[in-house]
Amino acid sequence: MFSHLAAVDLGSNSFRLEIARVDGDLLYPVDDLKAAVRLAAGLGADKRLDAAAFARGLSALAGFAERLQGFPPEAVRAVGTNALRVARNAPEFVLQGQAILGHPIEIVSGREEARLIYLGVAHAVPEPHRQTFVIDIGGGSTEVIIGRGFQPILLESLYMGCVSYSLRFFPDGKITEGRLREARLAAAKEIEAIALPFRALGWERAVGSSGSAKAIRDVLVAQGWSRETITRKGLQQLVKALPTLGSIEALKGLKGLKRDRQPVFPGAVAIMAAAFEVLGLEEMVFSEGALRLGVLYDLLGRHHHQDIRESSVERFMERYGVDRVHAGRVETTALELALDLRPELAFEEHPDRRLLSWAARLHEIGLSIAHAGHHKHGAYILAHADMPGFSRMEQAQLARLVLSHRGKLERLAELPPGSPHWDLIFALRIAAVLHRARDDRRFERLHARREGDGYRLQLPSAFLRRHPLTRAALEDETAQWASVGMPLRLDPLPSSFNHPGERHDAQPL
Repeated sequence: MFSHLAAVDLGSNSFRLEIARVDGDLLYPVDDLKAAVRLAAGLGADKRLDAAAFARGLSALAGFAERLQGFPPEAVRAVGTNALRVARNAPEFVLQGQAILGHPIEIVSGREEARLIYLGVAHAVPEPHRQTFVIDIGGGSTEVIIGRGFQPILLESLYMGCVSYSLRFFPDGKITEGRLREARLAAAKEIEAIALPFRALGWERAVGSSGSAKAIRDVLVAQGWSRETITRKGLQQLVKALPTLGSIEALKGLKGLKRDRQPVFPGAVAIMAAAFEVLGLEEMVFSEGALRLGVLYDLLGRHHHQDIRESSVERFMERYGVDRVHAGRVETTALELALDLRPELAFEEHPDRRLLSWAARLHEIGLSIAHAGHHKHGAYILAHADMPGFSRMEQAQLARLVLSHRGKLERLAELPPGSPHWDLIFALRIAAVLHRARDDRRFERLHARREGDGYRLQLPSAFLRRHPLTRAALEDETAQWASVGMPLRLDPLPSSFNHPGERHDAQPL
């Protein structure tokens, strides 16, 4: 286990790095770096990050990289949120950002972001057993959650944030009563769409997390409009006060507001005021726990074998009626083949080992829709469903593995020839072929290895003679691998592995 863990939050307004010391099941923050990147402000009408925002983001990551020197990859998790979910050139940013940071960058879905936010809040508030409503107004999205203990019950992510709303309703920096009203009405419409199930479920307390809630709380307290909390009455006074100041520049005279929060403050106030109005809130406490702390505790859980991704896979197997015995056979054989090709996969926590294991268990979920093209149905489900714990990149990789476990390999032309994921695809495809009969056959003498640009697979010659359909399917595989320039050679094992009286008749395919 690691002595320290690190979380990098690539938010739409700010980039943050938090480092925590591990003490059993607890985390103690020891360092926190922040850069006001305002990534969402760089999103143009074409949904591309402009050069300035791109550069600000990479510069922030360069600073974080210096602090993360010496951290092992498994001790760091970097997550991107709404601005990177939306930006069309996000893949470029992620590619360059990873090279600078020295660690992978994941773009998480809105609901996964909400789950991580709730996990952070639940570890930061007293009495986590109380049913709690959480709102986190970010730069480009707003997450709302109800949970109890450390488990979220209801999760939503709304496409509105303090940066996007400040730019949309106050583009020239002018704050008027009419513009503020328009911003509140727009936010209220978004919240109304999800209000009914939230009000029906109910909560015992309301919590605001991250920078927007903190800025609003600080202003209300500094102005004497509330005591340590965000209140409906205090918000009403703040909404009245903003138009009298008249501009974002004039907000520097607002007691309690930090300068870096000025440009995005009107949008944050509009969203928070709308939430209070639509959901009938009267008071809200602020919690320091948010996305970063949630990422850290999620990372800690993975190292303590409490990986939420395992629970997600289990839930999907149950939901889609997976034949667990068959999936287990395919998983075992696929892992054996992958281990032949890549000995480092003996490490149970290796990301590629886990990815292959999950793909094997889920490779037939598409059968719940139709047998024809079930690999395509399964891939679609995995690419688009909410899977708690998984980043978008992980879901895309999982979907690609399931899609490629059968059918034409030519559809994977975008995967670079040297990608290690080809080994996972090979292992899963061969395992699926060998277990097509869905029986208890075993393969004690099954071997795979890399051979030039392709693969060599060895099976006892007796097995190949006794199972002509499997041999024919393997012959079809050789054609598929040849189509992508990665030849597959099938060889019987040496005669010493044959049954008595059998001759070694090597017939490479």
